[in-house]
Amino acid sequence: DVAAKKRKKDMLNSKTKTQYFHQEKWIYVHKGSTKERHGYCTLGEAFNRLDFSTAILDSRRFNYVVRLLELIAKSQLTSLSGIAQKNFMNILEKVVLKVLEDQQNIRLIRELLQTLYTSLCTLVQRVGKSVLVGNINMWVYRMETILHWQQQLNNIQITRPAFKGLTFTDLPLCLQLNIMQRLSDGRDLVSLGQAAPDLHVLSEDRLLWKKLCQYHFSERQIRKRLILSDKGQLDWKKMYFKLVRCYPRKEQYGDTLQLCKHCHILSWKGTDHPCTANNPESCSVSLSPQDFINLFKF
Repeated sequence: DVAAKKRKKDMLNSKTKTQYFHQEKWIYVHKGSTKERHGYCTLGEAFNRLDFSTAILDSRRFNYVVRLLELIAKSQLTSLSGIAQKNFMNILEKVVLKVLEDQQNIRLIRELLQTLYTSLCTLVQRVGKSVLVGNINMWVYRMETILHWQQQLNNIQITRPAFKGLTFTDLPLCLQLNIMQRLSDGRDLVSLGQAAPDLHVLSEDRLLWKKLCQYHFSERQIRKRLILSDKGQLDWKKMYFKLVRCYPRKEQYGDTLQLCKHCHILSWKGTDHPCTANNPESCSVSLSPQDFINLFKF
């Protein structure tokens, strides 16, 4: 009877879709941690405690969480505990469902799923070397789920709004260019240029691509990748895509995780934590997704 109850409990835990919640939405990070001093303060525990399920519903935090999921998928999956891996997949499922519903950030999630699937293919081949926590059949099932999500994203048909009022192309050219300058990904510019012939002309504007290059890359990086057009001018569009292949682009997020320098507590901005500083906000430092990962390397 005891064995039967244990099997039933294990099966229930393996199938649950519920994230493991904690009352506190922050975690203490040991200063100068080592493997011996880290204690419970691991990447997996931080992932469980920092309320990422709620964060993905906030448009300011969505891209941040997706980038963090991508970094974990690339190289940190084996650092997660069994519960953290389950939470990872649950949060990923919520991200996919959100994208399927609102039809935004489709390419971003496609790239995330492809990164995760590629990593799992490599790790599953090394089964038996204790690289993944859990049964191999469970990971094969998760890979099949990822393929199913990819198929769903590929089948999305963008529905045109029924609104018949003012459209983007009805705006003055200066406003259209101003909006285009707010796009931080060159692929979005190319896609926008394919929507209409007039937009294609605007999307080829040299100044637009020059500003995009200067936003993402340093002057030194740009000088190393100069490309001239047939007219002898700098081809900023070709330079941008060449620079993207050679260097990481600048990351920009509406909201990030914060580390309090005074008490070494990690949390989302606005989250109450037991800080003894007179002005806690002045002690907070924004962390990029890679900075977050680096906190738990030792």
